[in-house]
Amino acid sequence: MTAVIQITDLPALNASLNAIIGGRFSSSGYLFIRRGRIMLHKRCMLAALGASALLSDFVRHLSREHRAHDRFAGVGAVRYVYFTILAYARVPLAMTILPLALITATRGLRRPVRAARENRTLDAARLALRLGHRAW
Repeated sequence: MTAVIQITDLPALNASLNAIIGGRFSSSGYLFIRRGRIMLHKRCMLAALGASALLSDFVRHLSREHRAHDRFAGVGAVRYVYFTILAYARVPLAMTILPLALITATRGLRRPVRAARENRTLDAARLALRLGHRAW
């Protein structure tokens, strides 16, 4: 009996499920905040964060044994370009996304709604002043 999904298909499956589920929760959260439904927005954003964390952990657990054998097979200039992109773009972004996501979620949960609205208004007024427009 052959498996329907191979271990090598898991990263693509993980990316697809993250895009579909996370995109759905994020776009719903955006619509809720635009309509002033703050609690539903918070729930959608937390669901997107949680779903992404669960899916990533699940796929990492399933593919743990096969990761050691998966190496970049490129040779020549392609190899150097790949490792340069990896070192200067992908790795730093991967290292910063988790702390930024946790800080954002923590601030969103701790900050009262009134303070968030006042901060948004002040930020918009400061931006308008910097652009040379009169603040409202």
